[in-house]
Amino acid sequence: MRIATWNVNSIKQRIENLVAWLKERQPDVVCLQETKCVDDSFPREPLESLGYNVAIHGQKTFNGVAILSKFPFDEVKPRLPGDDGDEQARFIEATISAGGRIVRIASIYLPNGNPVDSEKYPYKIRWMERISHYVSETLKLEEPLILAGDYNVIPAAADVHDPAAWIEDALFRPQTREKFRSITNLGLTDALRATTDAPGLYTFWDYQAGAWQKNNGIRIDHILLSPQAADRLVTTGIDRHVRSWEKPSDHVPVFADLAIG
Repeated sequence: MRIATWNVNSIKQRIENLVAWLKERQPDVVCLQETKCVDDSFPREPLESLGYNVAIHGQKTFNGVAILSKFPFDEVKPRLPGDDGDEQARFIEATISAGGRIVRIASIYLPNGNPVDSEKYPYKIRWMERISHYVSETLKLEEPLILAGDYNVIPAAADVHDPAAWIEDALFRPQTREKFRSITNLGLTDALRATTDAPGLYTFWDYQAGAWQKNNGIRIDHILLSPQAADRLVTTGIDRHVRSWEKPSDHVPVFADLAIG
């Protein structure tokens, strides 16, 4: 099973690139973020024509997450538990049956948190605490669990081109990294780092200041695996070449192959 994540930064603007990449990479399940459209206007047809089932949790202009799956969905749940008043579309969970087992997959778009002296940073931290509680409870099911998405977290210095320039940014502040470690320490494996310690592996390059041309990137898109999923991890990769396509997202896809199904 090939599982991927991609912050497309507007599904309508990026649909041609998405379709081209789906044909090229042939993932079985894809978690999308920043779809930036309501459910009724999501461009389902080009994706369904490729054999994907589509689960959507959208929001006008902002946020929005989705899951594409070659497998039928057994169950779909939008919204991260823990705050009934949170209307931001940042989380969707689906279960599928593959290889005789239930596989649980969530697409995550964790808040950015900038500027840090605004309410946006406490919201980010609260959201991470909700994810931590969700992971703690969901791991009790002892199922393959994949949490894939744009975490807006740079986990370590090896994941950023210039650590000193980012130290006060919400993505790299010590409190942010500590919260991320508290989530992974519950028993999750960072799929990419389970296969390589190489520096310079980035998933995001800003549109400004020639960041892509200079390779001034950061790694903020992650696939986290429960023990039952990590035991089946075969390989991972970053499709960085997609960033050079016409009208690109500022993020690129990340994928992991698991020996499931």
